[in-house]
Amino acid sequence: MSENVRLGIVGLGNMGRAHRNNILAGKVTGIDLTAVCDIPKGLPDPREGEAQFSDVGEMIASGEIDAIHVCTPHPSHREIGVKALEAGLHVLMEKPLAVHKADCQALIDAYDQTGRKKVFAAMFNQRTDPHYTTLKRLIDSGEIGKVRRVHWSVTDWFRTEYYYALGGWRATWKGEGGGVLLNQCPHNLDLFQWLFGMPEQVTGFCNFGRYHQIEVEDDATLYFKYADGTHATFITSTGEAPGVNRLEVIAERGVITVDDGLIRWERNETETTEFSDTALSGFSKPDTWQVEIPIAGRGGQHIEILQNFSDAIREGAELISPAVEGIHSVELANAALLSAWDGKTVDLPMDADRYAAILTEKGDTSTFKKKEIQAAATASADDFAKSNKAGGA
Repeated sequence: MSENVRLGIVGLGNMGRAHRNNILAGKVTGIDLTAVCDIPKGLPDPREGEAQFSDVGEMIASGEIDAIHVCTPHPSHREIGVKALEAGLHVLMEKPLAVHKADCQALIDAYDQTGRKKVFAAMFNQRTDPHYTTLKRLIDSGEIGKVRRVHWSVTDWFRTEYYYALGGWRATWKGEGGGVLLNQCPHNLDLFQWLFGMPEQVTGFCNFGRYHQIEVEDDATLYFKYADGTHATFITSTGEAPGVNRLEVIAERGVITVDDGLIRWERNETETTEFSDTALSGFSKPDTWQVEIPIAGRGGQHIEILQNFSDAIREGAELISPAVEGIHSVELANAALLSAWDGKTVDLPMDADRYAAILTEKGDTSTFKKKEIQAAATASADDFAKSNKAGGA
């Protein structure tokens, strides 16, 4: 086993502070936090052995770190990530990988140019959730048969006006590049493609500032069409309370419903197609039995991804969430927004350069002014803990 990884964190907002605290508390082995970087007023009281920087380029070039965890606002991910990869660092990127597909591709290209000799990971912590790892095993094993339809309603990302006032960059085209699809739902969209693959077409129906005084989407319904005829819908919002998180998978072997703490499977004794083709009755259905799979907890989440990052660097462990896969969730979000703007379905792979140009123009020409709310000095540790159960910014 190699020596501990010397890690630097850039960006000490909600997530950066949380990761720093977990490492300093000894919850991750094989990592020493040797540097942090933020604007001067964002830097914490220094700890022994922790160098502090206000310029990320200086931290990257300092020789103090072997790896960097990028926790900055989304539009900076490409620049910092490329610079770190070119400097020969291992990189762990917060979600989303970047604001748009073109920037994701630039990061992947930079990684390719290094020969992929370093570890390049993404913080898709919901891949550790046993609700979804169990479902993935059922799908990949073929036990539930071919998937015919998917519906996911994930509206438990409720956010207040106060939340959006906490950061001037939040919920703006220029500062964040989008709303619920780019901030909260990269986790869910990553899981969607991880479980079911990428569709061939995306149609997006988005409401911009429906529930909040913001210019980006806070309410979205996405329709996915797959090459094999499978249809899927994905619904999300930050304006519905208490919200739900319910995933339904209709497959040849019945209906699987994923709820908090339980996977319910109404299992067909005979596959749907086989029964339809052979039944001698017009209205009968396959016999079923109820299968319930209790699910305990939400898995290791952020700590497990950090530990996996450390293990991959020191021991060659397989990554749970390779950063190169992060382009897929970004493309789904981008395609949904482009579809909503154009009022038509978008074919995948999408035109990444056109989307990037439209997004840049929206940011550069925006005159939108967010509602101003005086943020309390004790803002957000409590608020952050009340986020979606799996955690999100």
